[in-house]
Amino acid sequence: MQQFEGWTDRAQADGADPSAYNHAETVREYYNLCSEFMVFGWGESLHFAPLSPQETLEDSKVRHQRLMIDKLELREGMTVVDVGCGIGGPMRRVAIEAGVRVVGVNNSEVQLERTKALNKAAGIEDMVDYMACSFMDMGAVADDTFDRAYAIESTCHAPDKAAAFAEIYRVLKPGALFWGQEMCMTDKFDPQDERHQAIKQDLRHGIALNDIATTSEVDRALEKAGFQIIEGKDRGVVDDDLSTPWYQPMQTGKGTRGSDLHRIPLSRKVMYGVSKLAQTLRIIPKDSADVVELLDETAKAYVAGGQNGIFTPLYCFLARKPETG
Repeated sequence: MQQFEGWTDRAQADGADPSAYNHAETVREYYNLCSEFMVFGWGESLHFAPLSPQETLEDSKVRHQRLMIDKLELREGMTVVDVGCGIGGPMRRVAIEAGVRVVGVNNSEVQLERTKALNKAAGIEDMVDYMACSFMDMGAVADDTFDRAYAIESTCHAPDKAAAFAEIYRVLKPGALFWGQEMCMTDKFDPQDERHQAIKQDLRHGIALNDIATTSEVDRALEKAGFQIIEGKDRGVVDDDLSTPWYQPMQTGKGTRGSDLHRIPLSRKVMYGVSKLAQTLRIIPKDSADVVELLDETAKAYVAGGQNGIFTPLYCFLARKPETG
């Protein structure tokens, strides 16, 4: 935990020598530390989704995953790469509902072990495979291998977004579709506004993001890698009374059906106190309370970014690798 907390200082101090700091290692540390706490707070699918007051948070995530399945035009017999598969929540839905083979890429050994156990319990061991590596370098995979790809809140961690997209482009077959969900700064972000910059810095630190791109920067990186963009949309925008802001479960128990109160600020504060006591009694490992505190601070940053309209975790795009070229 102490090693992770100093990552932004190391990244800035070593900025003159790109080889002196490895952001992929920071991201691995982040998920090794935080995954179990994140699953407790957010469920097996560790991503945001457009919310509705008629749905539970889990229902909304399922609806969002089904939208991705539909957009990717998945068909039985395809092989799909899950870029940064987390603990496999979307992977299991994609494999079961679309009837495709899914290869999960992840450099967190903690998450991969949990993924394998959950996939075994779901009975899909013969439909999945795994690559323990960074998605920045999938060198074990030949060019033009996969029929489809998706990356849900994973390539936002890339130290070089264009390079990450180029590697995904390489392993996709010509004509293949690629769905992505990126964490981005919106057009409302003002680089000259100190408050905006402070929120961005809190988000970068708490989510282990080397930087946070704008939506237009994501598009340019896709095009630089060679992709043709079919659509790009911030699905976190709430423009009617029938939707709930994506950050609301971390702010209040209202806004979704059957909201779990353990996500709201008061409950997170109680969780921190309980973890401090359990840590003192050696029931849980040393520094566990610091992980809980980190996630609490990050939740506050999410809410601040959402309320100010300067940040979204729901910039979703669909792109295609051209048939030729």
